[in-house]
Amino acid sequence: MGRRGRIIRYIWAACLVLAGLNHARILVQHGLFWDYGGVAWPSAVYWSSLTIIDPLVALLLVIRPVIGVPMTAAVITTNVIHNLAITAFYRPDGAFLDHLVSSPQIMSQIGFLVFVILTIRMALGGIGKDILAPASPMD
Repeated sequence: MGRRGRIIRYIWAACLVLAGLNHARILVQHGLFWDYGGVAWPSAVYWSSLTIIDPLVALLLVIRPVIGVPMTAAVITTNVIHNLAITAFYRPDGAFLDHLVSSPQIMSQIGFLVFVILTIRMALGGIGKDILAPASPMD
């Protein structure tokens, strides 16, 4: 199970690195203080912060998976919830679902969230055994 978990974590890390690069591309294209087309500043700060958070969590998946696995679940869950809320708020009545299914960005985030949910037990495989194991009398 350890090898399978490591492969899953590397796939997650690759997805997070690509997401971070996408956020970096947006900042290079529009500048650090872009308002993402008029959204409230907390949303703009959140999206911009993912430029650093996504690659940092990807690194944690590799060097500290005990931290990286739950952080990945937290980041993608908050990202999907936030993006769905923003989409619902800024779309006219009746346009939410049409926009949702026609947005490759949102659909890929939802897909990644589903993948994380389905594979989280495997991703945890082989990590934390030293933390969970009882201490030996020689310690």
